[in-house]
Amino acid sequence: MDNYVISIYDNKKNDAGPKAKQDIDKFLTEKDFKIIKLKFDLNGSLVSKMKKIKYALWDIPRAFKNRRMDTIVLQYPLYSLVLMKQLIKNARKYSNAKLLFVIHDVESLRLFKNNAAYVAAEIELLNVADGLIVHNDKMLAWLKQHGVTTQMVSLQIFDYDNTQELQRSETFKKDVCFAGNLKKAKFLEKMTTQNEVDIYGPNPAKTYSNGLVYKGIYSPEELPKHLTQNFGLVWDGTALSACNGVYGEYMKFNNPHKASLYLSSGIPVIIWKQAALADFIEANGVGIALESLADLDHVLASISASEYKEMRQNAIKVGQKMRTGHFTKTAFSKFHF
Repeated sequence: MDNYVISIYDNKKNDAGPKAKQDIDKFLTEKDFKIIKLKFDLNGSLVSKMKKIKYALWDIPRAFKNRRMDTIVLQYPLYSLVLMKQLIKNARKYSNAKLLFVIHDVESLRLFKNNAAYVAAEIELLNVADGLIVHNDKMLAWLKQHGVTTQMVSLQIFDYDNTQELQRSETFKKDVCFAGNLKKAKFLEKMTTQNEVDIYGPNPAKTYSNGLVYKGIYSPEELPKHLTQNFGLVWDGTALSACNGVYGEYMKFNNPHKASLYLSSGIPVIIWKQAALADFIEANGVGIALESLADLDHVLASISASEYKEMRQNAIKVGQKMRTGHFTKTAFSKFHF
């Protein structure tokens, strides 16, 4: 069969966003998919808008013409509705392929969740596909409830192509790491802890409380070798009592990519209990779910060395699966047409 992934890139360094798409590419090539890479300028400048005309009339049609295609995978969204519609239009015009979307974000659950017109338009767009890979069962249920009728498969968790050595130390020091865009992690500025929390990423605060240590910024590929802590923290928003704000609420439905960064490194995860991914973390014994970060010191103190050893071993097992694209490949194998 002739299977293709159409990948749109607007390259950024030290940003795990593009890495998630790059990893999908890599793992699908191991399933004999061919990659068609289209590099677009996706900023909002006038030049970018002019270039979109060329993309729509030349670059995109050329990607589909004179190819036999049985399956076409689009990584959704593109952050350009014009280009997304052009890709779908040309996929349908030049092939009879099954069209599958790998969902990276659903803006109806994030930036536009209170905009009924936007939600309706996004649901309509998703229904154009023959199948959707969605993050987890909670995202699947929300999409179904709001009108998605096309076939959907739950990814469970994002894979992560991690070439660094797995962290295998079972010594329980109760230390924690947090990696991400620190501009969105205002909760860290309110956090106090008896245990060390090491922080990585761009846009750090000028100061953090004792116990929180800023460790710098690294590329997604290099970062794992610096993560030697016992746990990786997945949290978002401004509050310690719960994940809040647009991105904190979004955790009730999405799979934060930083969880895959940690687990692919063999590091157990600490996550908000109401996060959709908390179900996976607890079911697989690869970390702990907290109602509030105020409970962190108490919970870490309650974990025995043997309990931590088991979490570490489970995290390594899941991490090894992630490094081979297990969750991506399994999800694609579940489609029935």
